[in-house]
Amino acid sequence: MAVVSPSETVNKGRSDLIAYATLSLISIFCAVPFFWVLLASLDGDAQLFLHWPEQWTFANYVRVFTKEDGAKWLFNSLFVVGSATLLVMVLSGLGGYALSRTRAWWKLPFLYAILLIRVLPPTALVVPLYKFLLTLNNAEAAVLRPIFGHYARDIMRWTGFIDGYLGLILVLATMQLPLALWIMKTFFDGLPRDYEEAALMDGATLIQRIRRVLIPLALPGLAAAGLFAFMSAWGDFLLPLIFLSSPELQTLPLGLFRAFLRINEIDYGLLTALAFIYLLPAVIAFGFARRFLVQTFSGCVKG
Repeated sequence: MAVVSPSETVNKGRSDLIAYATLSLISIFCAVPFFWVLLASLDGDAQLFLHWPEQWTFANYVRVFTKEDGAKWLFNSLFVVGSATLLVMVLSGLGGYALSRTRAWWKLPFLYAILLIRVLPPTALVVPLYKFLLTLNNAEAAVLRPIFGHYARDIMRWTGFIDGYLGLILVLATMQLPLALWIMKTFFDGLPRDYEEAALMDGATLIQRIRRVLIPLALPGLAAAGLFAFMSAWGDFLLPLIFLSSPELQTLPLGLFRAFLRINEIDYGLLTALAFIYLLPAVIAFGFARRFLVQTFSGCVKG
């Protein structure tokens, strides 16, 4: 057993002290904006600079849902991002399994090619993507208007590719799918095939193997892929700004942005209450999926 000298012990203590002090400073630096948002949202007289509230109140949160369209913005955000996340989880689960179990020469080039979608900045794709979706939207409108008349706009609010839920859901899912495919492909690579072979020997059909074997085993990977997709799509500001224009379809980041722009005097109480509501779903999603995230990136399932 190696003998540690007193000087080495003192040096190690100093190194630990410096490391902890540095980490504490970085943590405080990162936490101060969130702390300011929370305090200001509960302050009856919120200001630009951080101060302890003299009047604690929930009036700012009440105003978000009574005087502003906070409930609509929250619903739109949860519906669009939740649908995109669900779509990403389904497609990445099926695609990741196929890519993991398939032996083909094109698999690796295909994986690198789809990763390019993730690497390219979304700003560079906006114009061709908008033109493509606009063409689809015009074709859909040409079919729906003769049939449904003035109700066509109500239908296209849900199924439209431009200024509709469907278009934004597809775009957000497309942006998040490459990373999710990589996560699920890597996850399935770590799953032993013994489970599937045992189920096959027991006479399980393909549907039974998927429902009773693969889905339970893949839950940690699906949760991790879904968490990344949800958090990335939830924080997206550019794509909703480009593809949504109707006030009734606005999402929370757009509502926050337009609430900041439209008033002459900045209402920090309202803005911070909106910001805190905007933070909550991402924090809750991370809290639910954190265990699966750790499990996915620490070795999947042990065979």
